[in-house]
Amino acid sequence: MSDTFKLNIDGQDIEVPKHYTLMQACEEAGAEIPRFCYHERLSVAGNCRMCLVEWEGAPKPIASCAQTVGDMRPNRDGSAPNVRTKGDYVQKARNGVMEFLLINHPLDCPICDQGGECDLQDQAMAYGRGGSRYEENKRAVDDKYMGPLVKTIMTRCIQCTRCVRFVAEVAGVEEIGMISRGENAEITTYLEKSLTSELSGNVIDLCPVGALTSKPYAFNARPWELRKTSSIDVMDAMGAAIRVDAKGDGVMRILPETNEEVNEEWISDKSRFVWDGLARQRLDTPYVRVNGKLVPTTWGEAFEAAKAALAAPADKIGVVAGDLIEVEQAKAALDLFRAMGVQNTDCRPAGAAYGTDGVRERYILNPTLMGVEEADALLLIGTNPRVEAAVWNARIRKSWLWGELKVGVIGEAVDLTYDYDHLGTGGDALANVASSDFFKVLKDAKRPMVVVGEGALCRADGQAVLDAALQLAQDVGAVADGWAGFGVLHNAAGRVGALDVGFVPGEGGKATAEILGGGMETVVLLGVDEVDLSALGSAKVIYVGSHGDAGAARADIILPCATYTEMDATYANTEGRIQMTTRAVQPKGEAREGWAIFRALSQVVGKTLPYDTAAALRASLRGPEGENTVFSGLGFAPGASGASALQASGSGSAGTISADAFKAPIEDFYLTNPIARASKTMAECSSLSTALDTPVAAE
Repeated sequence: MSDTFKLNIDGQDIEVPKHYTLMQACEEAGAEIPRFCYHERLSVAGNCRMCLVEWEGAPKPIASCAQTVGDMRPNRDGSAPNVRTKGDYVQKARNGVMEFLLINHPLDCPICDQGGECDLQDQAMAYGRGGSRYEENKRAVDDKYMGPLVKTIMTRCIQCTRCVRFVAEVAGVEEIGMISRGENAEITTYLEKSLTSELSGNVIDLCPVGALTSKPYAFNARPWELRKTSSIDVMDAMGAAIRVDAKGDGVMRILPETNEEVNEEWISDKSRFVWDGLARQRLDTPYVRVNGKLVPTTWGEAFEAAKAALAAPADKIGVVAGDLIEVEQAKAALDLFRAMGVQNTDCRPAGAAYGTDGVRERYILNPTLMGVEEADALLLIGTNPRVEAAVWNARIRKSWLWGELKVGVIGEAVDLTYDYDHLGTGGDALANVASSDFFKVLKDAKRPMVVVGEGALCRADGQAVLDAALQLAQDVGAVADGWAGFGVLHNAAGRVGALDVGFVPGEGGKATAEILGGGMETVVLLGVDEVDLSALGSAKVIYVGSHGDAGAARADIILPCATYTEMDATYANTEGRIQMTTRAVQPKGEAREGWAIFRALSQVVGKTLPYDTAAALRASLRGPEGENTVFSGLGFAPGASGASALQASGSGSAGTISADAFKAPIEDFYLTNPIARASKTMAECSSLSTALDTPVAAE
């Protein structure tokens, strides 16, 4: 029996899969179908009726979004059913629907933040009447409180329920729903409770009218005033596709763009709303500490002070790279300090154990972010993807909800928005996983995945945990030809790229814990703010970063650098995909790009680097002509090609694994980096989240 179905749409014969909706079939034929409630990533609701088409022989127009092609019947003579998307009949039906939708909608377009990007405006122009025939009083609905991110004007709502379906199906927190019926129907939250999902801001994009808009962005700008720049996000290690909208020298908002392989069309709330932190607490001029106080200075004086600090013996100089470091800065810094004989370099400030053996596949997410949709069993070890990679967690939920994915967790028992088998909290569960029921699930799976997080690797036995996880993946068949089901889930955008350029201790060099543990005369911090700096003692600290955070507070010399929205920079995401940000605004004040700072410093210290431009630096990353390096192409994730390297590397001896519980590497989702900690919006979200987690006496 054929899996396709033939239709005649507007006089054109087409053949489409039976699972297609009639709307999809019509669009396949080139027809334009208006809609409000329909969204290809959500379940079908059929609420708005704007997508009406004529099916010849049907007693009335039908909603094309809710009609499956395979359920349609042929004509009596056996010919393909006739469907019309144009004509007076269809136009009159849609005009009627639009008139109903506009009955209670307020005429406040001039003050609506959705203006210029409003589906209702666009379709009202195509299908609306010149004036309203409705003479009764319009209905007014009280605005709802949805937290500090989503602004509500619910009188504008047309009950499309996109927001309801998103939070239930994608975000996995059923906190929005519809109450009442008919004229009194309205969308609301549960008892006026704030949304708790890390993806709540996506309802703003989904809302086709101005009922849900961005509260931080409210009344800041109009869409036609903004410069729109495609870029990538660095708030986690996914590298989600984003669009940075800027006005003048400031970022006004950040929106998602579509990348099916990474983020689909969603971004986390931190990625979306962190933009106000880009302008606050900025380091916009060099500083040097004089008589215990940081004072502004010139670049020349700052470089001379840095030169004096770097005159210390090479074995007394330590360099640590932070979470947001771009590849160009990591490369330039590493080249400079290696030329100076410095071997104490590290890009793992939390102390994780990976990246020193030169096998890239042992520290990236080989099965890829998209690959979880192909997997049928997933074991998470020491990771909470809901806060470490919120959008990927939604993809896991998608595979669990609509597919057959079974999930097991070794680590903290937290709400991941989907069901899972909790095997234990620490190393003892990993050591004994072979005796668990979930081991059989992994063993029987066609494409099992084993994913390790930094919560399991940032400890003394991290290397043993990594080896044991790889051995487990090999034992259950997760590493095979055509499938590389073992990977590491990172939470820092700059980690994989820094590892790729070799920003790890050189021969005889010390790692982060030893560098920051005392004994160094000079310590260089490249955007490092999330570690304990109290043991540095009298060491001279050179801080290269964009924001006045913990590292800058301890610094003796500050060299200000640009943020990810202010430069064209290379990053490698957790799956090893090479991506680039794009400059949307100019760097603040006298801030410079990170690589340019070290190029200028290299000349001052007499170790001039062999490249003068970013293009020349990237050429050195790609290697000589014809050489295939990880930086040779953009947008490519190795995926299954990593299986052979994983098989060849072996896991070796797992060593002794402590029974201690794996601790979460992220304590507060909203305050993970200097940019987020500078944001008023993120501070408000963090405060609210903390309050929600605090039990009250009645509980």
